[in-house]
Amino acid sequence: MKTILSLISFLIFNISFAQQKDSTKILNEVKVKAYLSEKILISLPATVSIINKNQIENSATQSIIPALNSVAGVKMEERSPGSYRLSIRGSLLRSPFGVRNLKVYYDDFPLTDAGGNTYINLIDQSAIQNIEVLKGPDGSLFGANSGGVVLINTQAKADKISADLLAGSYGLFRENVGFNQSNQNYEFNIHQAYQYANGYRDQSQMKRNFFQATQKVNYNDKGSIKFSGFYSDLGYQTPGGLTLAQKDANPTSARPKTNFTPGAEEQNAGIYNRTLFAGISHEYQFNSNWKHVFSVSGITTDFKNPFITNYEKRKENSLALRTYFNYQKKASEKLNIEWNLGYEFQQSNADILNYNNDKGTATTIIAADRIINQSQFVFTRFVFDIEKKLNAEISSSLNFTNYDFKLLPESTNSSIAGTQKLKPEVMPKLAISYLLNPNFVLRGIVSRGFSAPTTAEVRASDAKINTNLNPEQGWNYELGLRFRTPFERVYIDLAGFYYRLNNAIVRRVNAADQDFYLNAGGTNQKGIELSLNASMLKKPSSVFEQITYNIAVTLNDFKFRDYQIAADNFSGNILTGVPKLNINNNLNFSFKNQISLFIQHQYNGKTSLNDAANVFADLYNLVMMKLGWGKKIGKSTLKFNAGVDNLLNENYSLGNDLNAFGNRFYNPAATRNYFFGLGLRI
Repeated sequence: MKTILSLISFLIFNISFAQQKDSTKILNEVKVKAYLSEKILISLPATVSIINKNQIENSATQSIIPALNSVAGVKMEERSPGSYRLSIRGSLLRSPFGVRNLKVYYDDFPLTDAGGNTYINLIDQSAIQNIEVLKGPDGSLFGANSGGVVLINTQAKADKISADLLAGSYGLFRENVGFNQSNQNYEFNIHQAYQYANGYRDQSQMKRNFFQATQKVNYNDKGSIKFSGFYSDLGYQTPGGLTLAQKDANPTSARPKTNFTPGAEEQNAGIYNRTLFAGISHEYQFNSNWKHVFSVSGITTDFKNPFITNYEKRKENSLALRTYFNYQKKASEKLNIEWNLGYEFQQSNADILNYNNDKGTATTIIAADRIINQSQFVFTRFVFDIEKKLNAEISSSLNFTNYDFKLLPESTNSSIAGTQKLKPEVMPKLAISYLLNPNFVLRGIVSRGFSAPTTAEVRASDAKINTNLNPEQGWNYELGLRFRTPFERVYIDLAGFYYRLNNAIVRRVNAADQDFYLNAGGTNQKGIELSLNASMLKKPSSVFEQITYNIAVTLNDFKFRDYQIAADNFSGNILTGVPKLNINNNLNFSFKNQISLFIQHQYNGKTSLNDAANVFADLYNLVMMKLGWGKKIGKSTLKFNAGVDNLLNENYSLGNDLNAFGNRFYNPAATRNYFFGLGLRI
């Protein structure tokens, strides 16, 4: 550990001071739009990371996972192709199959539904322009979350026409086509993508059709209307977890049958999700001070999940409304003021039916329930910018959460029917940043996190409604600094935090291999995050146009504070699924004649796989290398690329099953594999 930190310190010292005399600004000042108006990142009193289009195109050849894992404090996994789960500064115990304690927005519309579920795997990575990641609880503008906020933006395409083809190992094939048109008053974009792969393991085929459209009309110099929508048809097989002996004997196998349960292939285990998402918003700038935004969006989902022990079908419909006022004023030569006041409402209806599964066919009914989730919050935020040095934010949201439980006519069980209202929760936040000079900023944050149980936790695969599950909540304390060289050739972001979480929600598995959730008392989560971005050349050379280097280091000390189940006391154990050390670094060489070489390395530390902390996944190192070449043909550019993933041929699981029954923890990921691509930009 000391060696790693010494190396980081050496890099920071040498790269930083090597750039002090540079006379050409290489990097534009990074701007963030998460807080309702564009802000310069370095002075923002929040912990924010930006993943830009270049980073996505370089690393996200098969999925968005490598791009998100390049952010310190973020961990994204994939148990089988298409089966994503995502956490920010927290436990993957809450998100064994997806996204739970985070809030995700898509082009400013809520993608997370009122039930707390987010199908981030529906989105094709080629459609994304950039991603803003807000780390730590942030209810100031976004309502209930205990981990953070992710904003996915698909606007501002640079090319009029774009097209890509990619083929690779294990039957990988993907294509995407985009068309963009824009002028002063109108922007239009359509995007289509298709991806298919057989998968490394048996029963791990994945297929996704994705279509997206966006439009924006400026109907006068003050008002605009924006539309964003997508349709995604995603299907992927789920091979299931293996024991250590099974993994070592045949890592490509699917979960085999036992004396008590059939196997994954026999039951045709998989997930099939068809979702339509659409949103429309209106923005009006009354004058230089006042702006109002109103948006409405909806999601409809047809979800099917043949599993080992049952067959679940869900029909989900969600509606969201969001509106806010933004006020900005220069009160004096030394003081700028900003004020936000807004409201967000969401309602999701989920009809959930469980059947017995006969080799992928739903047979007799087991349970049938309707869950209606309703969440709403009001928020306000004051920002004071004093002499362009001190930036202070005082904000809060008041959150309301209701559940309605109803029996469907098909029901044959005795599930709970009725209404449950959680008490209103306040999520305050105080954040301050101070510019010691234009290139060095200190910041501090105190914020409260709150996250209600999701639909998938209240009614898990055991088909029982659990009204005893409490929301998790806690206080987060954070200090950080940002530093850049005068011409932004080097950018450093360092943060340390302590998050004291209460009523942490964790997943358990019963003897019938069905999951259920319970509150695990509290956790103490301490962490340090370091991000460094550097341009290594002061000016182009005879060989290189540019060389850029990025590193993200995450140090975690996460432990259960008071967690006991019957006679089992897990207090003091390290948090399940969270390694103590993660490192992600990449080098991007831009040569003359549009030739490039991108190398990315990810180190994932030893990881506890159960709450007892007596089973661990070994550390692993992943290396991806991608060579690209562009050829200008008139006004068009033809692009070629070829690469190798898992260059070191590591045997590892990109996503393990935590607290798995029968010690079936492991989901082996692909060994060394290759890909080849062709692209066109007009």
